[in-house]
Amino acid sequence: MRAVKCTFAMSLLILFFFTNSLPAADVAKIGVIDLQKVLETSTAGKSVQAQLKKQKDNMETDLKQKGSEIEKIRKRLERESMVMSKEMREEKEREQRIKINDFKSLQKKYRADLQKLEVQLMNQLQRDIKEIVDAIGKKSGYLLIINKYSVLYSPGSIDITADLIKKLNALTAKRK
Repeated sequence: MRAVKCTFAMSLLILFFFTNSLPAADVAKIGVIDLQKVLETSTAGKSVQAQLKKQKDNMETDLKQKGSEIEKIRKRLERESMVMSKEMREEKEREQRIKINDFKSLQKKYRADLQKLEVQLMNQLQRDIKEIVDAIGKKSGYLLIINKYSVLYSPGSIDITADLIKKLNALTAKRK
């Protein structure tokens, strides 16, 4: 009986000894990317921002011009309203209301156009990022690549943002 217990104990010791010395299975590789940094520092991200700013500036310039026209009409109407006939004053007031309504509808249209352009450009950028992230994940054997801002903590060693930016810049340069 004592021999059986010793044999059993020895078997357990040998089993534990060898299992600790076996190489561990591959640990799942996880990477994180900082999408905000990609948008701010990559060539494609800067290009998107520049296109949006240019379009916004053009629209604002046009709206300022239209606004100054309305202001001129208002001031002229204010100045000349005492010497105008009632019909003429009503006509100028109607003209002013029409210009104001046109201004508001143009402002609304510009806002919608700018939003549409932003969605279009960002969707293209997201498709490019997704394509590159998929390639990095497959090539480097990542199990999971996630956005840095959806994680409370991650060591800097798993941040692959720089690699993503480098490949995105190369893709952008190739398209030009």
